Amino acid sequence: MQNMIKDTTRNNENISINDKEISILKEHFPSCFQKDGSFDLERFKEDLKDKVDIVHEGYELKFLGKSYAKLLASLDTTTVISPNLAHNNLPENAASENIYISGDNLDGLKHLLKSYSKSVKCIYIDPPYNTGSDGFVYKDNFNFTVDELQDKLSVDETQAKRILDLTKRNSASHSAWLLFMYARLQLAKDLLKDDGVIFISIDDNEQANLKLLCDDIFGEENFVASYIWESTFRPDNSSKIFRKNAENVICFCKSISNVKQLIGSKEGSDGLPSLTKSSMKESELFFNEKIVSTSLEDGIYKSGKKSSGYELLNDVEVKNGLIVNSFSLKGRMIWGQSYLENELLNGTEIIIKTDGFVPYTKKNSLSILAPNTIIPKEKVGDVLQGRAEVTALFDFPVFDYPKPTSLPKYLMNFFDEKDSIILDFFSGSATTSHAAMQLNAEDGGNRKFIAVQLPEVLDVKSTTQKNAFDFLNSIKRPTTLDYVGMERIIRASKKIKTETNGAFDFGFKHFILNEPNQNTLDKLESFSKASLLGDATILEDFGTETILTTWLNNDGYGLNAKVEIIDLKGYTAYYCNEHLYLINPNFTQEAMVVLFEKYDTIAGFNPKNIVLFGYSFNEWSVTEMLEKNLRILNDGEKNLKINIDVRY
Repeated sequence: MQNMIKDTTRNNENISINDKEISILKEHFPSCFQKDGSFDLERFKEDLKDKVDIVHEGYELKFLGKSYAKLLASLDTTTVISPNLAHNNLPENAASENIYISGDNLDGLKHLLKSYSKSVKCIYIDPPYNTGSDGFVYKDNFNFTVDELQDKLSVDETQAKRILDLTKRNSASHSAWLLFMYARLQLAKDLLKDDGVIFISIDDNEQANLKLLCDDIFGEENFVASYIWESTFRPDNSSKIFRKNAENVICFCKSISNVKQLIGSKEGSDGLPSLTKSSMKESELFFNEKIVSTSLEDGIYKSGKKSSGYELLNDVEVKNGLIVNSFSLKGRMIWGQSYLENELLNGTEIIIKTDGFVPYTKKNSLSILAPNTIIPKEKVGDVLQGRAEVTALFDFPVFDYPKPTSLPKYLMNFFDEKDSIILDFFSGSATTSHAAMQLNAEDGGNRKFIAVQLPEVLDVKSTTQKNAFDFLNSIKRPTTLDYVGMERIIRASKKIKTETNGAFDFGFKHFILNEPNQNTLDKLESFSKASLLGDATILEDFGTETILTTWLNNDGYGLNAKVEIIDLKGYTAYYCNEHLYLINPNFTQEAMVVLFEKYDTIAGFNPKNIVLFGYSFNEWSVTEMLEKNLRILNDGEKNLKINIDVRY
């Protein structure tokens, strides 16, 4: 079980790369491990020979620092999660399930894995392209020695020195970029659901290396496609060799066998053009082979209206002959405007059944086609559109080349799943978060976004970043990139809400990842468990809310946990499902009595784990007092089994 900084640091000292893989082998092939822990490779081959082909020569991606990247992915983070209470308690954010994390995404991913493993449906990231002009350099604050790396990575002294040199010299080489991406993608893979998919924007500088890297991490068999997006209407004319007007979006899935369908065009094989608003008035919808014209008079069509065998279950508003809001018929299928237009274009016939609708096109036998590998600018716009979107929100440009929201929206529409988690751990201009909210407003979905962004200091030498710097100063916010992204989400959600009057989740909770300062680390190191008194200053350094938020996430409750405050004769404890957290000092005998009365008398009150912040207590006296009372409780009629967990 995850504890606190001191325990994490000591656990990290014993971490080796591939610990996770070895534990899986021990679980499934225990007979291949000898008594001394050595692995019998020949017996392993014997166990597998009837199931897979064993090859002696293979193909793999190698680069300087690959083993080091695996080590970084294996180490636990020593950061803590501090909630931004002033922001999170605002009415629009208090009940929100959207999450924005300020911090290094390597730490952010490690925290997320403790509560959101196998929970994310879609990841979209726009990482640095390593163009030489995008500011990417590898920065590392891990302080390994040559001897430590030799031991942990099983490399010689020369190799260990080369790796350390790579991590310390602010390199922008291919190896540095691959090292940077490998650890993050390795962690991201474990966040995906079994049918989850990741999209990664990239250009030609690292496209080939990224494909090989993802082959290595996700498995070559789980490659979906390298989509080509026409990223600019006006490509640069300065080159005499080529005019670059496209970028790639590489797509892999967690397990191709679990992905039943990616939804692309609903057009027929004849490649019909997009439907315009004017032609929408003349389109027709087929119901039970009867024609219901959509050339409707403007106004409100009330629920309960029946026509040609169907019934409206909610009010429908029509403006300029267009249905402008989502509506449902006979209960189950909800149609938004864009979906409806595509269906109308293809002459969709709807067969009404008691349990819902079965749509199919009359023009061909395919009701749904997989996505094309070309993403045309006519569908999703280009980088200038992305810049214009952000400029319209702020009234001045704050990002040079943000992606248009239509790109991640287009990718999210590959899934017929409107209640899912969308993750972007290179949040940058917050395009993905904006897109998720916009899509929810359009189709009535309930997608939740998680965004992670490093609090990079804005570069005032850049015109757009200087604009952002001055703006953040004017509203008294930190002048870092994450706060620009947060402000974009705030402004975008207000705009969407005003335009749609929708009831979607338009807020988000904000969390900051903090590394304890050296003074706090020194206190942690010098603290003695045998001391007669706790050290209340350590609690002050972290703050009760930070400790509670970090623990809740570590224990699998996530960053939106519902916590009940328990009053124990003036002592405040925190209760969530199977855990009761005792963080504050001055836990008294009277508080103990009230606690065990609750166990004994309140139905449903049964936290199986009592967790203590060790620095707030004299461990021996408090745990002895708890254990003495627990023995009485465990021997009672309820037969409770309660664990005491002291964390440092």
